[in-house]
Parts: sequence; C-alpha cells; structure tokens
Amino acid sequence: MKRVTTEDVAKIAGVSQSTVSRVLNDYPYIKKNTRDKVLAVINELGFTRDEIARSLVEKRTKSIGLILGSISNPFFAETAEVIIERAQELKYDVIVYNTGHKDENLEQAINLLIGKRVEGIILTSVSKNYTDKIKKLHDNGFPVLLYNSFLDIKDVNFIVMDNNKGARLAVQHLIKLGHKKIAKISGPSKYLATYERTVGYKEELMENGYEIDDGLIFNSEFSYDKIYSFTKKLLKKKDRPTAIIAASDQMALAVLDAASSLKLKIPDDLSVVGFDNIRLSANEFIGLTTISQQMDQMSLTALEKLIYLIENKETSSSSIQIFLKPELMVRKTTGPAPIQD
Repeated sequence: MKRVTTEDVAKIAGVSQSTVSRVLNDYPYIKKNTRDKVLAVINELGFTRDEIARSLVEKRTKSIGLILGSISNPFFAETAEVIIERAQELKYDVIVYNTGHKDENLEQAINLLIGKRVEGIILTSVSKNYTDKIKKLHDNGFPVLLYNSFLDIKDVNFIVMDNNKGARLAVQHLIKLGHKKIAKISGPSKYLATYERTVGYKEELMENGYEIDDGLIFNSEFSYDKIYSFTKKLLKKKDRPTAIIAASDQMALAVLDAASSLKLKIPDDLSVVGFDNIRLSANEFIGLTTISQQMDQMSLTALEKLIYLIENKETSSSSIQIFLKPELMVRKTTGPAPIQD
C-alpha cells in the first residue's frame, strides 16, 4: 500500500505543499476555509506524517524516555499515566521502560533511549550505584531528571518528597496513639529515598526515648512475597510489634495480607501505615493510613521541568532540586495501641 504524502494532500486540496505543512504545524496565519479543506483531505486520505523524516529535518524527535522501577507498583503506574497524558497535551511522545529495580536493566534502558534519540529522560528508582552515570549525562548537557528518587550530588535534577519528614510523621502519629513497638518495612538502602525513610524512622524513635531494634526493620529487596513472609514471622512472636510502617502502599498491602492470615484485626490488633497515597489506599474497604507523596504534583512537575530543560538547553545552568512536603492521611488502618500482656 502506497504511503500518502503531503504532495498527495496538496494536489487533492488544491493548495501548495507548504500550505499543507503549515496546517500540520498549526501555523496561525492560515484562512479557516483553507485549513478546514486541508484537514478534510487529510482525514479522507488517512494521511499520517512521517515522524522520522520530520525529526531529521527539524533535528528534534519531540520524544522523552520514562524509566520506571516496577510497573506492577501502582505508584509507578499512576504517576506514569499523569506524565504520559500531560506529555501528549504538550505534543511529546513518551517511551516507557520498566527496570524491575535491576541496575543492569537501568543501564540498558538509558542506552536504548539515547539510541532512539529521545530529547530527555525522566527516571525513578535510581540507586547510589548509578551516581557517576547520571552525573555524566548531566555534565554532557543531556536533560535528565529523577522523580521519587535523588542522588546526594549537586549536579543532578530531581523532584522528591522529604522522605525523612514523611517517616517522622508516621512515627509521630503512632506514638500519639500509644504504640511503643513499631516495625519498619523498607527497601534496599542503595535507594536514597527509602534509606531516608528508615533514617527518619530511627531518628524520631530515638528522639522520643525509644531504643532501635534492628530485628523490627526489613531492608531487603522490593518483593511482596518476602515482605509477607517477614511480616508473618514477626507477628507470630509473643512480643510482636503493635504497629508497622511500610515504605510504600504496595508493601503495606503485603503487611495487611500477612496480618489477615493470622486472624489479626486492623487496627484493633495491629496498626499499619503506608507511603505514597495510591488511589487504592483510599478505597473504603481498605482505608489505608498513609503518607501522601503529592503524586500528581510530583509527576506533572517532573515532566514540565524536564521539558523546560530540553527547550532551554543553552540557558539553563543551575540544577533543579525540589523537595515536596509530605502529608499524613489518617484513615482506618491505625488506632490506639492494644493492651498487651
């Protein structure tokens, strides 16, 4: 089947190819009847522009990369949806890669996206192991921005929640409810965001006179099954915790599953706090108390700041580093500490 060209559209519409090009590029000074006529022919012929040819002429692809930690986590799925919808409004295409929280997949994703000539990349779940790689991209003038993730260097762009403050809010909430034995389900410390949540958790406990029990802290990989197993083992102990803070809402759901399997009532027997405030957490059947990351604001700001970096390469010099304020969302999964024998 022969590809329809702008020459075909121009011939049938009775206009020049340059007029067709102006219509396709939303040139403002085109008479309405001319624009309508060209658009009608485009629709009739099923014309689609050759984006590869256009990018070669304009030396732009109008595409960006979005690298996610795990698309199975609702946090990443929901934030990706916001980013993609807004990018479409701004006439940018988004190429999505899922790393499964594996460093080697992150390396591959970055190289593939650069090979596809994306104009910038938004990343999440970037471990400390990739500090040099991200810094090199930044130093080479390639627009890259981290969200829900950061690196402890000045030459990197990121937008992230104040994770230390978020963890402190969770601990403060549980202490006010009378809880004295509070566990923490986290992720690998190579991710600074989850590391900061663990630090905030420990600092707040110590400042309130509580000793740190490392046996109450899970710092392994992001695995629903492993978190479920750890939590179940923890809750079978005679001196079990009366509250658990999870580093994500998805992790909190694994905690709730483990508690349910042991016939523990939420929040009468166990209080649970998540992180993220995904849509499911507000479901009336779950009602998860959680720390909101302002997900929509984080996603939209990440995209708009990246596009700013893309379109102002020559003038943007200082790094973009934004910390969002966390918010405690109190729902049904937290309550007064139970009286223990």
